[in-house]
Parts: sequence; C-alpha cells; structure tokens
Amino acid sequence: MKRLNSKSLRNSLKESANGAKYESQGQVRSEAEHVAPGSKKPRASRPEGPKYTYSALSGLRHIFLILTQGRRPDKVGTCPWLSYSAPLALFVLLIGSGFFVESKPVPAAPAGTAVLKDVFKNDFMIGAALNRRQIFEEDTSGVAIVRTHFNSITPENVLKWALVHPEPGRYDFAAPDRFVEFGEKHGMFVVGHTLVWHNQTPRWVFQDEKGNPVGREVLLNRLREHIFTVVGRYKGRIKGWDVVNEALNQDGTMRESPWFKIIGDDYLVKAFQFAHEADPNAELYYNDYDLELPAKRAGGVELIKKLKAAGVPISGVGLQNHNQMDWPSVADEDATITAFEKLGVKIHITELDVDVLPRTTRPGADYAVDVTVTPQLNPYADRLPDAQQLALAKRYAELFQVYLKHRDAIERVTFWGVADGDSWLNNWPMKGRTNYPLLFDRLGRPKPALAAVIAVNVKPQTGTRGTND
Repeated sequence: MKRLNSKSLRNSLKESANGAKYESQGQVRSEAEHVAPGSKKPRASRPEGPKYTYSALSGLRHIFLILTQGRRPDKVGTCPWLSYSAPLALFVLLIGSGFFVESKPVPAAPAGTAVLKDVFKNDFMIGAALNRRQIFEEDTSGVAIVRTHFNSITPENVLKWALVHPEPGRYDFAAPDRFVEFGEKHGMFVVGHTLVWHNQTPRWVFQDEKGNPVGREVLLNRLREHIFTVVGRYKGRIKGWDVVNEALNQDGTMRESPWFKIIGDDYLVKAFQFAHEADPNAELYYNDYDLELPAKRAGGVELIKKLKAAGVPISGVGLQNHNQMDWPSVADEDATITAFEKLGVKIHITELDVDVLPRTTRPGADYAVDVTVTPQLNPYADRLPDAQQLALAKRYAELFQVYLKHRDAIERVTFWGVADGDSWLNNWPMKGRTNYPLLFDRLGRPKPALAAVIAVNVKPQTGTRGTND
C-alpha cells in the first residue's frame, strides 16, 4: 500500500474515480455551484479509471460509505445526501489523517444511512439548539436534519427571560409551546434554556417603577414567580433545565451580576430550589462556558461542591464547548470532564460548535467587539477551503473521542445550531462574518466533519458501533 502526499493526491485526483467531476486543484464545490438532485446540467466525461477502497483506521471505510451511500463515483453528484464531491472529500480526509489507499473494488454500502443519534445511541443523546424558524417548522431543511439526526432539542432563545417574560405580568408562550410540542411529537428529550442569566434579562426585573434597584426580597419573589410560572407550565414535559447560566468569571470568581449584587451568592441555591419545587422530577443543570480554563474550572468545581453541600438538587453540569480550532486542547477537555465527573454529577455538552475564523479576543462568549470586518477577519466569505474542511473534521473527531472516553458520565452532546447559516458565530464576536462551525453547511448538506464524527464510533469493516476504549 502506498501512502499519499499532497502532490500524489493531486495526481490521483486527475486520474481516478470513474468519471466523477472534480474541481480544478481538487477544490470542494461551493454552495453556489451545487447541482441539485435531478438537475440536467451537463457533466464532464472522463475515461474509466481505477476504483478505490480504503483500508480503514478509525472508521475510514465508513467515511466513504457515508459520503457516497455506496453509489458509483459517477453517480455521486446526484446523491441527495452528498455535500461535496465524495471522492475528493475522502481523499482530503485521507491525506490529512495519514491513511493508506489501495486499488480494490469498493464493496456495496449497507442499507440505510448512518445518523448521529443511532451511532451514539448506546453512549449519549445527540441534541441541537433550535431557532424560531425551526420551532415553527418554517425551515424545512433544518427540521428534516433535526428529525433525522437528533434525539434531544434545546431552544436557542425562546425560553430566555427577555422573550418569554418581556414585561411584568406578561408572558409569551407561543414559541415555547410549539417547541415543546415539536419535541414531544418526535419523541425527543426536551431541554429548557435558561431560567437565570445576566444576559437577555429585562432591566425591569431588577428595578422598581422609578428605575432604582429593588431589594433582595422583591427580586427573590420575582425570581420565584418566573420559575414557578415557566417550569410549572411544562412540568413533566421539559425533562431538564439550565437553571443558572454563566455565574462565574473567567478567573473562577462569582460574576457580580444584578442577581449576585441584590440577592447575594445564594441566588443560585434559591433558583435551584424554586425549580425543584416547580417540577420535582426535572433534571436541573448549572451551565457555563470556558470551564476548560484551569482557574474557571477550579471555581466551577468549588461552586458545585457548595451547591451540593447546601442540599441543592443539581443533576448535572453543562459544559458549553464553544470551541476554537486550537482551544481547548484535548487534555484540557479531558481534565474538565474528569473534574466534574468526580463530583458525582452528570456531564452535558450543551452548546457545541467550532469557530473556524480568526479571533481578536481571548476564549469566551462574553467578548463582543465592535470592529470593521476586513478580509483578514473574514477570510472564507465564499467557501471554506479544503484544508479547513479537513482541519474542522479532525477537530470534531478528536473532541468526540474525548466524549466517548467519558461516555459513562456524559448524558448528552448538543450542537448550538443545526446548520452553518444558523450559527450565532456568524455575528460573534463581531457582526457580519461567514462562519462554518457545525456539521451541516448553509444548504443543509452534510460536511466531512459529520462523516468524521460518525467514524469515531463505527467499526471500520462492519459499519457497527465500536468500543473506542
């Protein structure tokens, strides 16, 4: 068997694959160039070339089957599940991962197409955060992806205080009702997000009619009324709640939010108590970002210890996992999961994505910047280049390898969005950029990252779930 380098890869692309269409220099087709199923656009013809199969390390054969659905390469362009030219995407994965290629006939794919929730059904739930258009089933492409790949859903915004309880005495349950109905209709584990947060909470919550800060008892009463109303409405239907969101600073100290300043640090204890009283059977979580930072991780561990010592009915910790391409490291992620696992709580990966764009800030979801977007800050405005597609696939694969290592502690892995166009990272930490942080592109087509994630947990020769121990 011959190991390919970048030069031999390009040569192989020119000579192979049964007439499949390739872009110049082996580039993945952009969304604008995508040919929809049934299109009559003429295709370039090439002479018959050798067929390839791939000796599999970490599920490589399965990557090929996922990308092509067992079709001949000259039929790949009309495969509705295929995002890109499948042989090209496969070769890109091969060259970056150090896999080997040998000339043999490609065996037929097994019936059906592997999907995330099935591949990981014995490990943890796979979830997605839904936006309003998906909740109301207006985004038909996004809804189809959710129904196919996910068995848990979280609302991206519609249960945050500013949207569900915008004014004193007025609640808007239209979208949350539809959200819960959607989850129930499709047999999904429904998560509520979020009850207590320093962001997206109206000013009136913390102020009297004159605009002055209210006292501790007034704010506690407002908190209790809000939680009993919202959690009580979905008692027994929403199975888990992000009760308190982002209460820590990056150094692990308590964030001095209005909740903290007015009530004191026991506002977390009170919030969990209220939520438990409103629905004694619901799972209750503390949720935060950047807990992979050593100082913040230490602060998070101490916070959970204090809550448990106070008798707080906390079920789990949510690690948001808003990741960058080079942070956190695999070691940091592993250490963070281990630290909270030792506390006897379940782990939830709650807001997973991978930012592929240059950052002008430190890690963290709280660092918005107001700068002019330049080509240097938005380098992939038209498409994500092949090398970055490969890097993203490898990044997701290494993250899921860590998650699988801790499968006994992790209950759920939720992506923060369905497809790239939905992601908050298109406007964070600066507005107006084009990001590619998820497993599906802007047209709802699977990316190489999806195949890489699936391959992490599939035996290469049989297409069945692996142990990855």
